[in-house]
Amino acid sequence: MKLTVKLFAYFRDDRFVAEVLDLPPDTSIQDIAVKLDIDPDEVGILMINSRQSNLQAKPSEGDTVAIFPKVGGG
Repeated sequence: MKLTVKLFAYFRDDRFVAEVLDLPPDTSIQDIAVKLDIDPDEVGILMINSRQSNLQAKPSEGDTVAIFPKVGGG
């Protein structure tokens, strides 16, 4: 299945801003993070088609997945 994956902040470093990936059916967002060498513990916000989601969610063909890191500061 083809998905558009958008990365934000430092997740873009040495990767991409947005890319269409061809992934097997039943791929979870956690699977996508691992494939992109992103530690799932560093993921803060996940969205599928602009709706908040979670690491276990399984997007569908044509969906857009956005992956944001945890935000810190003070």
